[in-house]
Amino acid sequence: MSVDDRLRGAEPRLLADLDEAERNAAFDVLQSRLPAVWRSVRLNEADESVVVVPSVSLDRVNARAGAVNQAMEERYLFLLLLLRQPRLRMVYVTSGPVDPAIVEYYLALLPGVIPSHAWSRLSMVSVGDLTPRPLSEKLLERPRLLADIAALIPNPRRSHLVPYTTTTLERDLAIELGIPMFGADPRHLALGTKSGCRKLFDESGVSYPVGFEDLRSLDDIVDALARLRERRRDASVAMVKLNEGVSGAGNAVVDLSGLPAPGAADERSALHERVRVMELEGRTVTHDAYFAKFQEKGGIVEERIVGDEVLSPSVQLRVTPLGELEVLSTHDQILGGATGQSYLGCTFPAAPGYAALITREAEAIGRRLAELGVLGRFAVDFVVVRNGGAWTAHAIEVNLRKGGTTHPFLTLQFLTNGRYHGDTGLFTTPMGREKHLVATDHLEDPSLRGLRVGDLFDVVARTGLHFDPARETGVVFHMISSVTEAGRVGMTAVGDSAQHAREVYDRAERILLAEAVASVAPRPVRA
Repeated sequence: MSVDDRLRGAEPRLLADLDEAERNAAFDVLQSRLPAVWRSVRLNEADESVVVVPSVSLDRVNARAGAVNQAMEERYLFLLLLLRQPRLRMVYVTSGPVDPAIVEYYLALLPGVIPSHAWSRLSMVSVGDLTPRPLSEKLLERPRLLADIAALIPNPRRSHLVPYTTTTLERDLAIELGIPMFGADPRHLALGTKSGCRKLFDESGVSYPVGFEDLRSLDDIVDALARLRERRRDASVAMVKLNEGVSGAGNAVVDLSGLPAPGAADERSALHERVRVMELEGRTVTHDAYFAKFQEKGGIVEERIVGDEVLSPSVQLRVTPLGELEVLSTHDQILGGATGQSYLGCTFPAAPGYAALITREAEAIGRRLAELGVLGRFAVDFVVVRNGGAWTAHAIEVNLRKGGTTHPFLTLQFLTNGRYHGDTGLFTTPMGREKHLVATDHLEDPSLRGLRVGDLFDVVARTGLHFDPARETGVVFHMISSVTEAGRVGMTAVGDSAQHAREVYDRAERILLAEAVASVAPRPVRA
């Protein structure tokens, strides 16, 4: 009997009864429905729905605290803006309950929609489990909750799953819910690892740093560094990267200065010592934990690109269920951390000096991914370097998932109904107004713990920080629930030019931190 027959209920089986091949076959059946679902999007069908499960199913050296993990799940609440479609129903799932005031905040941003009408079409579902594990894993442990979610889907033939990333957990979740998933098939995830990226770049014919992939041990790292020094004799620094590192946290920097000459008898021992003390980007990660994760997941060694000016832009693309490759946006990433490789935020669009260059390179990579059958939204990260007056681009990573630049851009797009023009590198609204943004996930300060969610909204209302739909400028906050416990919040500042967006951002940061400092100022004791 076919898998499709089993999905229709002719022979009911539990997910646990299916091996990997059978699960993949069941998933393929569901995915075959996706083109029809895609074609029906925005046709205002009465039974259309989406199920949003922003599970942070990514491998990390150290797990996040529960509050930050919950805030990361809430980072995609901008998807509530999809409820501007007047008949769309949405199920949004999180580990813990979302403050209703936060939901109201997003629904109030909906252009031309009555918030109460949008809320009537929204089902917020909480697992009630804030342990630092992937949300999808928590759901798969709870069949009764999955049945409740499935009951909220009016028509599985007009519904799909919207994940943050797509591992086998999300695949299994799609199977349990009986709906297709808009995202990369987990069988393609190796293409998004650091080792897989390097092979993909080679197949795509784009430039990427000199280095070596498929490494597993400290000795492999030392061997690769010795080979790199042979090819790049002037290299003074090199990168070590975990295959599945996220936001730069799996990266490390090795100092190659002052070492014995390449090929010298004592070179390997000297390299070994340098690797043992290399600078890790993850602040709380120990070297022993890093090497254990490297042995488990593997990684790469590559040169660190240097020049007169070095920047880190990215290009967002997607392959639709109809097989069409689309360039969505370009961004300049704002990086920080111990070695300057942790993602903190972004500006949009990327600088015109190299936007067209990275777009061409990203399109070549995107075409190769489309040929391989990859589906969904993905981003290509670059290092661009200026030597003299010319820019060159080096591809360094492919993220086969939503990322840090996804929610700011889609927030802007949903609020303005505008679009990015790859030929000009500009984003314009239907009225032809140019828009820019500055965004961060890391507005952090201990004083912010003095603010509650309601206090944040009070500041927004009193100081005029709220997004103005008439002028299409202002600030949209995200990761709001982490403000009190973690002293952290995210925001997207929208302006009419790059300078204006920066001014909006700086003003919001200045006002919010001033209010936070005032909130923790000691008060006189009343006798």
